[in-house]
Amino acid sequence: MGLVIHVVQHVGRSRSLRLSEADRDDLVAEVFLTIVANDFAVLRHFRGQSSLATYLTVVARRVVVRAITRTQSTVGSPASQVSSELASDVPDPHPELSGVLSDREQVERLLDELQGHERDIVRLYHLEGRSYYEISIATGVPENSIGPLLSRAREKLRRVDANRT
Repeated sequence: MGLVIHVVQHVGRSRSLRLSEADRDDLVAEVFLTIVANDFAVLRHFRGQSSLATYLTVVARRVVVRAITRTQSTVGSPASQVSSELASDVPDPHPELSGVLSDREQVERLLDELQGHERDIVRLYHLEGRSYYEISIATGVPENSIGPLLSRAREKLRRVDANRT
């Protein structure tokens, strides 16, 4: 339970969301519902290539990111609406990108400066919250190349943003 609560809070902070206690409880419940769905199918898919805690962390993160993305895209959703106020007291999860990736509109504008895989990777990672593995599948770029490509794209975005100001 503590692990799932930690993941929910971490994802909320990393997306600059202020989650109420009810929102947090709803997201935790959604993670557990996913785990027990189809007679614990998620646990049956565990291959032992990592610790169970690591596996459950990844599962919980994916469920939470999808739920937050879904509720943000359906404005006015009656059930489990996540408060999308920007939390000014939440530390920036990517301080090296301070000002560059501060809001979704700015990211969209800056994405016009990138081309090809760089644009796709930044969009999938920062806007959709996808993992390196998911990005690799979606783009056809090897998983171990995602990090370096993302770093180069961030550096380009920093330079573009610095030139604009």
